[in-house]
Order: sequence, then C-alpha cells, then structure tokens
Amino acid sequence: MLVGHVSSTPHVGLPFMAVLVVAGSLAYPADAADTAESPEPIGVGTAASESDDPVVLPALVVSGSRYRTETTAGYTSDLISVGEKEALPPREVPQSTTVLTRDYLEDRGARSMDTALREAPGILVLNNENGRSSILARGFEFDSLYLNGLPAPELSIYGTQPDMAIVDHIEILKGPAGLFGGAGEPAGAINMSLKQPVRTFQGYAALTGDTWAGFRAEGDVSTPFNESGTLRGRLVLAQDDQESWIEDSENTTRLAYGTVQADLTEQTTASITVSHAERDILPNNGLPTFANGDLVDVDRSTTTAADWNRFDNFITDYIGELEHRFDDGGHAKISARYADRWVDFLYAFAGGPADETGQVSSMRWLARKLDQTSLALDAHVTKPFTLLGQDHNVLVGADYQRMVDTLSSEVGRIATANNIYNWNTDIPEPTVTYTSRTETTVNQYGVYGQVRIRPVSALTLIGGGRMTWYDSEVIDLNTSDTVATIDLNGEFTPYAGVVLDVTPELSAYASYTAIFQPQSQVDVNDQPLDPRQGEQYEIGLKGGFFDESLNVSGALFLIRDKNRALQNEDGNYEAREEVESRGIELEASGEVLPGWDVLAGYTYTETKYTNGMNEGSTFSAVTPKHMAHVWTTYRFSGNSMLDGLTVGGGVKAFSDFSSVNRGVEINADGYTVVDLMARYDLTENLSTTLSVNNVFDTKYYERVGGTSVFNFYGQPLSAMLSVKASF
Repeated sequence: MLVGHVSSTPHVGLPFMAVLVVAGSLAYPADAADTAESPEPIGVGTAASESDDPVVLPALVVSGSRYRTETTAGYTSDLISVGEKEALPPREVPQSTTVLTRDYLEDRGARSMDTALREAPGILVLNNENGRSSILARGFEFDSLYLNGLPAPELSIYGTQPDMAIVDHIEILKGPAGLFGGAGEPAGAINMSLKQPVRTFQGYAALTGDTWAGFRAEGDVSTPFNESGTLRGRLVLAQDDQESWIEDSENTTRLAYGTVQADLTEQTTASITVSHAERDILPNNGLPTFANGDLVDVDRSTTTAADWNRFDNFITDYIGELEHRFDDGGHAKISARYADRWVDFLYAFAGGPADETGQVSSMRWLARKLDQTSLALDAHVTKPFTLLGQDHNVLVGADYQRMVDTLSSEVGRIATANNIYNWNTDIPEPTVTYTSRTETTVNQYGVYGQVRIRPVSALTLIGGGRMTWYDSEVIDLNTSDTVATIDLNGEFTPYAGVVLDVTPELSAYASYTAIFQPQSQVDVNDQPLDPRQGEQYEIGLKGGFFDESLNVSGALFLIRDKNRALQNEDGNYEAREEVESRGIELEASGEVLPGWDVLAGYTYTETKYTNGMNEGSTFSAVTPKHMAHVWTTYRFSGNSMLDGLTVGGGVKAFSDFSSVNRGVEINADGYTVVDLMARYDLTENLSTTLSVNNVFDTKYYERVGGTSVFNFYGQPLSAMLSVKASF
C-alpha cells in the first residue's frame, strides 16, 4: 500500500539514478548499420507477421500511421487514443478532439505544457508562470493530466505540468471523459503521449536563446541495444533558464527522462519509463486593479513581488507497461503509473486593490508545503468479433487510483504599503509557522466496458458504462482528527455514441458522455453532499481528406453540471446549483497542399447558471465567447532558391472577458496577437529557427482575476532563436 511521505527537501538522488538505470547503455549504441531500418517506434496496431528469418520486428503501428508524430511531418495524426483505450481514427471518436504534433510543438517553440496549449483550438490558458497556468475547456478547468493514458492529479498552483522535451504529441478530448477516467471535471482529458525508443541510433541536440537572455539546452538520444532492435532505450536531458519581461521573475527547469522498451515476443512488448523534473521559480502573482475593478495601466515589466519570493518543486513519474497484441487485432494491456510531487513555496503579493494614486495599503503572503504521491493502475482487453457479416469490437477493463497528500499551509499580511508605479520589492520576510496541516487520502476503484457495433458497414453504434467506488478522508495532523470523509459506492457513468459514414471522407456523429465529481461540503445533517453530475450532448461532423492528411471537424455541444454545492440563507449547503455551457467548435489540422500545414480553430462558448442564487448570470466569465486560432507554415522544396526554408505565422483573437471578485467586476478588452517564424535547414542535419511573438507589440491583458492578484499582461514583442543538430 502506498502512503504519503513528508520531506523537508526533495530526494533527487533516487529519481536520477532510476533514469540512468533505465537509460543504461545509451553510451554504447549498437552499430546503426546492423540495426533494423525502420525508424518508427513501437506503437498501437497490428501484430508482426511471422517469419522463419531471424527476428527483426517491423514497427508495430498501423501501416502508414502518423500516431507517433515525431517520425512524420505535419500537424495531424490519423490515430488518437485520448478518452479511449486504443488508438482510433479521429472520425471514430464521437467527441471533439485536438492533436498537437511534434512538428507543431517545435514550430511554436513550446517549452512547457501550458505554452503548448496556449494556441490550441478550444483551449483557454489562464496565464501564470510557465508550468503553473490553469487550463480550461468549455468553461471548466482540467483537474487531472494523463501520461501515456495514465492519470495523476493536476493542480496548477503546484507547477506539476511536464516539459515538452519528453512529449511526442499532446491529445485533447473536450467534454466529460468519465468512462475511462472516473471522477473529475467535465472539461475533458489531456494526454501526453511520451517519446518512445526507436530501433535505429538517432538523436538531436538543441540550444535556444530569447529576448530576455533566457537559455535552454536540450539533448535526446535513442538507441537499440541489440542488432534486431528488440531491446531499445532513450534518454532525454534538458535545462531551461527562463527570464521574464516582468521584473524579479525567473523560471528554471531541469529534466531527465529515460525509457527502455523490449519486445518479449513478436506480439508482446514491455516498457519502463522514468521522468524527473525540478523547477525553481521566482514567482509573480500578477497586478492588482483599482478598487472599482478598473485595470491599471502600467509598464508590462511591473511586479508586485517581494525579493524573497520563491517556489521549488520536483516531479517524478514512474511508468510500467505490458501489452500483448492478438492475431485478430485485439490487445491486452496492463499499465501502472506512480507519481511523486514535492512543492515548497513562499511568496508575497498585493494585499488589496490600488487607490487612485497607485497606493496599495498592505501586502499578503502565502506559504505551502505539499508532499503528494499517486498511483494509477489499469488493465483492459479489447477484442474484435464478427456477427451477421459485420465487424464489431468489445472492450472491458478495470482500474485503480490512489492519492495521498500532506499539505502544510499558512497565510498572513504584511503591514507595508507599496505603489504600483514604483514598486519596492525590499519587503520584510515573515517567519512562517504552519497552523494548517492536513493529510488527504483518496481511493478510486472502477470497472468499465464499451462495445462498438456495426449494424451496417457505414454505421457504428457505441455503448459503454463504468461503475466506480470512491472514498476519501482528510485528517487534521495537528489533532489527528478526521475532519472530512466521502464514501461513494457503485457510481454509474454511462456513455453512448453513434458514427455514420456519410461519404468515404465525411462522418456525422452524436454522443452522450458523463462524469461525476465528489463534493466535500456537508448538508444540514452533517452528511457529504451528493456528487456533482456532469453530462454533455454533442453532435458534429468530421472529415479526413487527401488520404487523411487534412482533418476537419465541426461540433455543437451542451454541457450541464448539476448538483453543485449552494449555501442557503441558513448557512447550510445543498446540492442544487446548476450551470450550463453551450457552443460551437470548428477545427482544421493537417496538410492543405504539399508543404503547407495548418492548425486552425474557432470556438464559441456561452456559460451561465441555470439554477440557484446566481441563475441567469455568467458562470465562467473568464472564458471569452469567441476564441479563434490560426497557425500555418509552408516548406519550400524542389529546385527553388528557397529550398530548405520554412516560413510560418499565426493569429490569436479573443473577444472580451471578465471576472467577478467579491461583487466587483473586472473587465478586459478582447485582443488580437500575431506571431511569425522562419526556419532554415543549413544542412540535412542542422537547422536554425527564429520565432517572433506579438509582432506588433500589442499591449493587452491576457488574464484577469481578483482586485489584488491574478491580472496579467500578455507577452510583449519578443524573439527566440534556436539551433538544432540531428544525428
């Protein structure tokens, strides 16, 4: 049984040793000339063909597949696994999905998960330091993050988002994902498909510098350990020292990642992966507003921090996977993820709004220490079968999740006035004595099933369900008393969908998906409230054109979140508040013409309270009603004088948005930002990329929060230059 452990400093030795053990013999690669020719990694797909020759396995992916996107060019994938337990064509998933490929991540210069998602269609990033931003879709925040399909809790304040050096591609499912995920928010699911070893010796090294003297170094090497490539490994190392346009704000990340994969037989693959990252930040919590909610107009470099602000954490993930592929195309898989997070921070920020002269009467500070461990186990089997002349598929599985966290927290006020027009960071540092100390334990068990039936070849009917058993306990470590418990038995989560192939290139779909979220509030009888119930109705069209090189989709969605906690006039809580999110989402991704790639999307979202004290008012005011993203690149090739040059550019346009804090409304204007990039291949293995962000130096607020904190300007005009050498 896993238990939480209390640490005063991060234990970094074990994770780094584990990475080195996993990456083992990377310094002694097999001769590339003696290895299999296929550059593609093991993936999801059909079994290897039998042969009497010495075993040299082909890549176990669907023929022509772009599921592992680093070995292919472009902005689309013809397979997606988020929200599912196997990789499927996007047209067979009856919900809105987005894939950010390795090409896209590199073209955009994405370093952390939140920087990668900032331009993703339908996604809203509430800006903070890189790695600590909140991620929303359709008005709701994501509260878990998947690595290779295995979840762990995600709380933006603790900076647990991964660096992009270890990621092959990002998959996003929008709307409830309760069938395979259990409890959670109705935002959807984000899955990081991690880099896998390949059968040939290859790698790269990259250096990046930016406008504010930030510097990043990244190295990646993959090698076979035998001639056939049936045993192979990969090692990724990175250090990212990010400076900021905001005074006294820095963000440093150190990363080590190692993975080993083995083909135990022609149809069975095992892998072990270890990832460890450390982050040191000089944090900044944004600007205050004036007392009436008006946003201040100051230089974008203005800080409201203290010179002793600090944030330190480490994040370690251990993943083990064992998969067997059956001759009929089905598979069985057992996988596990153990995640360890340690966080320690202390920072000050404005203690209230500014007056008309810019004066802030006091400062506030927040200190926390978090030690969290989580375990995710999953086992499932999927099998195709034939009935009445049509092919069908059934999937059954079970999973278990456990999380234990120990949290020490304290807040305070510093009676020091300051002024936003001339901020003084030399502020007395408080002595922290933690008065709030809790330990929270959560267990979740689930069994699930899904069946895909084809009554006729053009029609797929999808049905599924999940039963979940959930319990949690919160203990006050100061008194050893249990202060909160939740116990849910046999919570049912349904799933239904239909996909109709209208033409060989176009499909229509409809789906009903659901999820639940336990609540800690208690009613008048001192009993926990019933869990929130999230459900989504979605209809849409999906198309795959030019041999699936260009994917397009359009959807209408309606999310209802019921049983939300509402405090009545007597001070007691009731589970009767409801909210609704509805809208339209359009997306196109892939190759329009040879060499011309695009990722574009438009989302209209309207959220409101439909029952309760706030009925009729906006639920997620921070979500703009209109969000549009366009990013495109063109690669010159052939005999042109521009051969080897790639140029790109993009536009991000958001409509107005707002926030309400203690009855004060804070409004921000919409904005449009233009970015450009150019890459030139100096040789076949050496390239350089120049990116220019916010080309017109537009001054705008990217996020609004409260009257004292979380009001952030967007990034000013800046440039980033990188050099990458491949081998």
